[in-house]
Amino acid sequence: MRLTEIQYGTARPIEGYGPGFFRIGGTVLRGACLITPWDAGPWGGLDDTETPLSLVGKIDVLFVGMGAEIAHPPAAFRTLIEASGIGVEVMSSPAACRTYNVLLSEGRRISAALLPVHAIKS
Repeated sequence: MRLTEIQYGTARPIEGYGPGFFRIGGTVLRGACLITPWDAGPWGGLDDTETPLSLVGKIDVLFVGMGAEIAHPPAAFRTLIEASGIGVEVMSSPAACRTYNVLLSEGRRISAALLPVHAIKS
């Protein structure tokens, strides 16, 4: 068996996630975030379509991570993003993180809009 280290070039992979946070390229972001190969930052959640729409022409597919479990986003969110020419793939946030990293390593034009997995209640 031959093992090959994955190369991301200058892109920043999703390195981890946990209750209420994501770690991207060594930086921890709390809450919902939007990740692209060139940037990562906060996202206003499913009510915020403006931020993903700013990626028109830069990405082909937006992975929407719905938190710990898969769920349907509001129909208006999906319709608006798809009408702009960006494909929308909805999955749980853990699955979206994994899928994003695999396609990032292939140099694909992708982004991930992620809702955090549930926070631990004290």
